[in-house]
Amino acid sequence: MDLPASALPRDAPALPALPREPYPGIVLRAALWLAFLAPFFYSTYGFANWLASRRDDVGSIVFGWEHGIPFLAWTIVPYWSINLFYGLSLLLNNSKNGVDRLAGRYLTAQIIAVACFILFPLTATFVRPQTSGLPGFMFAVLGGFDKPFNQAPSLHIALLVIIWDHWRHRLTGIAGAAWHVWCFLIGASVLTTWQHHFIDIPTGALLGLFALWLFPRDGELPFAGFRMSADPKARRLALFYALGASLALAGAAAGALASALWLILLWPALALAIVAFAYAGAGAKVFQKTADGRVSLASRLLLWPYRLVARVNVWAWTRKLPAQIVIADGVCLGRFPTAAEADAFGTVVDLAGELERPRGASSRWVSVAMVDLLPPSREARAQAVAAIETARGQGTVLVCCALGFQRSAAVVAEWLVASGRADTPAQARGKLAAAGRPVHLGVDAAT
Repeated sequence: MDLPASALPRDAPALPALPREPYPGIVLRAALWLAFLAPFFYSTYGFANWLASRRDDVGSIVFGWEHGIPFLAWTIVPYWSINLFYGLSLLLNNSKNGVDRLAGRYLTAQIIAVACFILFPLTATFVRPQTSGLPGFMFAVLGGFDKPFNQAPSLHIALLVIIWDHWRHRLTGIAGAAWHVWCFLIGASVLTTWQHHFIDIPTGALLGLFALWLFPRDGELPFAGFRMSADPKARRLALFYALGASLALAGAAAGALASALWLILLWPALALAIVAFAYAGAGAKVFQKTADGRVSLASRLLLWPYRLVARVNVWAWTRKLPAQIVIADGVCLGRFPTAAEADAFGTVVDLAGELERPRGASSRWVSVAMVDLLPPSREARAQAVAAIETARGQGTVLVCCALGFQRSAAVVAEWLVASGRADTPAQARGKLAAAGRPVHLGVDAAT
């Protein structure tokens, strides 16, 4: 069987590069987006400010230690510079698709931030001292349209995360280091210009990461081709995670009345909402896992609370079991491995869509992402079986999912039958049961 292209490891021969798009067409697409985004930004941002200015109940979230933050007038320069990078980032792209995805991130951050400014307005409490020279001029221009009400989540920080990510893939060496330093100055400037309070920064960063996740640089869009799952179990799990997300969101809102620290619950709320979306019908692509087991930066950070609990769950269920068991001819079945465990094999065939390849693992890695607790599709199983058979020619193989009980067991059972090592699915199940590790094969996998 041939290994599908999506399962090729990192060291596989590169596919032919697509022809470069004509740059004038890319610039035109970027210019059209800017012609829409600029007036949209100023109109919606100004409208949210105007609404908040008419309310008498606009509060603020300020930590006591923030009163020790110095006012540094010169940092208005890096603060303002984000406007330049906003436009340049659209204009300097390699494809129209790159322009569209970046514009989608901008638009996502803008819409969500303005919705928050309207629903939950906050105000900055610091009164800036008089400044002169270039900083004074820049503050005066800023004050002409930017009133102190659009606070959390900081749209400035959300856009900074998006623009930083855009350029970090393009700049290397000294230029890359200078870019990271300048972005740090832009981020710090929201405090040292007294434009924002601290709480606006993590909430803005969360929004920026969500925009990056929603419109990833590579791969499928998480919502592309979405159809509500017809599987009752998938729907129940989606409802379960959606309920968890709702409870975390309610806890953040209620707890914030006592302490702003409760807003940290927004993080797991968003992570659980993304997982609910996966079960509702989006599937494993929401985890943004590549064929070599790595995940996007946005996925890594946004889903960290969920992955942490998933790792604890793996330990709780498998701590008294062998990490792997031998099935046949160099093929083993097991839990999701550590880096050291993975490196004991020639190839790891990884079926756990939700978990990231452990850092430091140097063995060949083939990921066929599947969603936990749901029966893998026939197409995904066939892809994984092909990966096992191909990998056998390059050494021992570990087939794993999170626990090694269900997804990986179903695929190994199918491989046993497809390769002639078992005559029937029942015989394959018997081989797995005799290996001494609990497995749970669904009806679809068993047939």
